[in-house]
Amino acid sequence: MKKILILLIIVLGAFCIYWIFLKGKKEGIEMAKMEAMVVSSHSATFNEGIDSLMNAYLSLKDAFVEADSLSAKSACKSLILLADSNRLAELKKDSTGIYESAIMQLSDVKANAESLIMQTNLTEMRQDFRMIGESIYPLLKTIHYEGKTLYWQNCPMAFGEDKGANWISNTEEIINPYLGKKHPEFKSGMLHCGEVKDSIKAK
Repeated sequence: MKKILILLIIVLGAFCIYWIFLKGKKEGIEMAKMEAMVVSSHSATFNEGIDSLMNAYLSLKDAFVEADSLSAKSACKSLILLADSNRLAELKKDSTGIYESAIMQLSDVKANAESLIMQTNLTEMRQDFRMIGESIYPLLKTIHYEGKTLYWQNCPMAFGEDKGANWISNTEEIINPYLGKKHPEFKSGMLHCGEVKDSIKAK
């Protein structure tokens, strides 16, 4: 009887050890596998497409730093061509609605870029530029951007006192596309006006 009791205690102890350590470890591995499946990488072609879109946007930003409306419109034409929904096709396999959200944001980018090209006033062009950035910023978050670190920056007086605006930059240094180098009042004195509000890093 005593031997049976000892045997039962050993079996029960072994079962407890399995339950606490081995099963917990197994569940941890399974959870890690599930997370890895959810956070999947994009294809090289997808990332190259997004990089090309961002390069066109950054060229647009640089044109506004120089107050160069012709270069801004040229960069905007490239942006329109690159804002092609086919570039997001691989997101269709996601069942969480990412593709639909991304398509809407990309459509807004294209609409504001088309509006910018029609403008003749630099201030109005900068307003459309502001709206392009306001669509690209959430787009990058939605698609789980995998490129180089970008910075979401803000100028509190882009269109006058208390009329701020944001933009995306590939450098942490503030180089303001709204006040730029050739502002009619400030000249280049406000070129570095602004602050970094967020960083957009690869997931």
